[in-house]
Amino acid sequence: MTVDVWMQHPTLRFLRDDMFESLRRWTGTQIPEEEIPVGLTVELMDQAGIDHGFICAWYGPSGPLISNDEVAAFAAAHSDRLSGVASVDLRDPVAAVRELRRAVRDLGFRALRIGPWLWGWPPNHRLYYPLYAECVELSIPFMTQVGHTGPLRSSETGRPIPYLDDVALDFPELTIIGGHIGYPWTTEMIALAIKYPNVYIDTSAYTARRYPAELVDYLRGHGRHKVLFGTNYPMITPARALEHLDDLRLDDEARELFLDGNARRIFGR
Repeated sequence: MTVDVWMQHPTLRFLRDDMFESLRRWTGTQIPEEEIPVGLTVELMDQAGIDHGFICAWYGPSGPLISNDEVAAFAAAHSDRLSGVASVDLRDPVAAVRELRRAVRDLGFRALRIGPWLWGWPPNHRLYYPLYAECVELSIPFMTQVGHTGPLRSSETGRPIPYLDDVALDFPELTIIGGHIGYPWTTEMIALAIKYPNVYIDTSAYTARRYPAELVDYLRGHGRHKVLFGTNYPMITPARALEHLDDLRLDDEARELFLDGNARRIFGR
């Protein structure tokens, strides 16, 4: 079994947004002329042996690039394969909490995810804090991007220390998942995962051959319960993300926890 904890089923609004122009140049990705059917995403999961994916909404200052309701519709079309992850507008914390509550209670979403670089506010900014309290009340994880920013935006908001360090101290009951490994501050992200029982790392936005050596060592050893697999699809396809997995030389337990067990434990699947 394999679970992808960080992916998107993209809308055309998402794919055409100017912020991804630098990534399109780098990857050579072409923008489709029509909306991509959600069945194509599931087909790509099948090709790579991905059993379940957590697809996320995208909210930024310009509005939703993928709305919570769109994600709910995608997930409903393949409820055995996809689960929704909410996003919200940080600028109005009361409305944001209400939207998160709706997404979880009415739409069945399993987590909250916010990309700090979209807003320019690190995770210890005061506007996040009502959402953290609500995540604890709803018993869902908070997911966020750590590390440098691929689009041409400031990377400062992705530093694990001090920002996530503050959050973990202030909300010891909050489960925190730092996506995108944290490079070039991977060692900081590992330090936080060691320090706090409820802090985890996911490998989205990196293929297995590009995992930093310190993360691979952690994953093979005492960090095997703290690292989750993710792709960041559509930026990286599932097959490409897993292509060199055997080169990591994970033992059977570490491999199962990484690909499936940790995600199912954290997300309650």
